[in-house]
Amino acid sequence: MAHGELVDRKNDHLDIVLDPGRAISPMDNSFSAFRLEHCALPELDLDAIDLSQTFLGRTLRAPVLISSMTGGAERARGINLHLAEAAEQLGIALAIGSQRVAVQTGVDHGLTRELRARAPSVPLLSNIGAAQLAEPQGIGWAQRAVQMIDADALIVHLNPLQEAVQGGGDRNWVGVLASLRRLVRELDVPVVVKEVGAGISASVAASLADAGVAVIDIAGAGGTSWAAVESERAANEADRRVAHAFTSWGIPTPYAILGARRALPRSILIASGGIRDGVDAAKAIRLGADLVGQAAAVLHGATQSTEAVVAHFQILIRQLRIACFCTGSENLAALRQAPIYRDGTLLEPWT
Repeated sequence: MAHGELVDRKNDHLDIVLDPGRAISPMDNSFSAFRLEHCALPELDLDAIDLSQTFLGRTLRAPVLISSMTGGAERARGINLHLAEAAEQLGIALAIGSQRVAVQTGVDHGLTRELRARAPSVPLLSNIGAAQLAEPQGIGWAQRAVQMIDADALIVHLNPLQEAVQGGGDRNWVGVLASLRRLVRELDVPVVVKEVGAGISASVAASLADAGVAVIDIAGAGGTSWAAVESERAANEADRRVAHAFTSWGIPTPYAILGARRALPRSILIASGGIRDGVDAAKAIRLGADLVGQAAAVLHGATQSTEAVVAHFQILIRQLRIACFCTGSENLAALRQAPIYRDGTLLEPWT
């Protein structure tokens, strides 16, 4: 696909996600089926609760990842600088958007080591698509993506549904797993694999771990539906109808977490996809996530200023801290043992 077409696509995606009148989160995030047990006598100092988490060899002040949002368009430059500065201020991790345009054309749109300069002490993750990885130049592109921003890890995003319903999408996914195995062997940093909003099943998670993938972001259904986004930007009615049928497709985030954690009791898991507040974050961590990721909810703020991004995540972190307080959890390890019910049934702790 030509550079101009790729950039137009990225701009379309931004326009649609930022438009409050477009329904791109058509399904419930399913966290309402889960309820943490309230502790009326926590015997804790709220301000002393420890939310720190080690990730990629760095210590986070809260178990939060600013998930991949945008890359490949000129206005992504300011967005990513705001995100990097906010991540550094908050002590949380940052994953940038797809670097496909940058690595294939050399037009970086701000995806440079300036991001590392703005976020020197927090985990910074680069990003490339699985379909690009399977191309002959794929490993070289992946290495370039890491070098461009001095990343701590590389995310390979899985978006087969989006590609299938997208005009000009990548249809041939034969050989992606083999390419991931090769990437793990040849890349100097850990490999992270994430879905983009349809979830990763337990069996796929096990295959990824067997391939040597260090971190899995299950990115379940319940947040932005990329089938809904592609339905909005479809060039004709037939394409719109094809994409629209899949707007509620996918594994809901809490169930994807449970499945992946049962399959991989020791792997590092990130939960994203419909994490709307700190209570959802607390539930996700209790269900098996090491970190939670959020993207679309902060995108508007990221177009405005670093301060807007910081303010957004400060609210989420305050909510998470209160959820720990009201479950009697002094830290994240304790939260993972807190009683939680699914439709009235008590679930066993996973640790």
